[in-house]
Amino acid sequence: QVQLVESGGGLVQTGDSHRLSCVASGLAFSSYTMGWFRQAPGKEREFVAAVKWSHDETYYGDSVLGRFTISRDNAKNTVTLEMYSLRPGDTAIYYCAATDSLLGPALKTARVYDYWGQGTQVTVSS
Repeated sequence: QVQLVESGGGLVQTGDSHRLSCVASGLAFSSYTMGWFRQAPGKEREFVAAVKWSHDETYYGDSVLGRFTISRDNAKNTVTLEMYSLRPGDTAIYYCAATDSLLGPALKTARVYDYWGQGTQVTVSS
């Protein structure tokens, strides 16, 4: 059974740094592209970041580029999202996702991901 479990959500202040983690089980982790998405109230689910299974290729949404960093530890089946310079617009439920599909630009599209975590709330106060 595949499970993705996020942790690290909470209440932070504008300008703070914070870290989210996602631990995967039940899949060949190193063969999967891992992604982070977020969804704010009344908004569409938004691509945040992704890291491919090889060559340590990373991708970021325009709204977080330069502020967030995604990384993975294949030995620990873990993907991490480090967030810096947080602002109220970052407030959302953050979801971890995984796909074994061969992806190009589609890795920024939620529908191509096979597995999802339960989400963790990040709230940035102003």
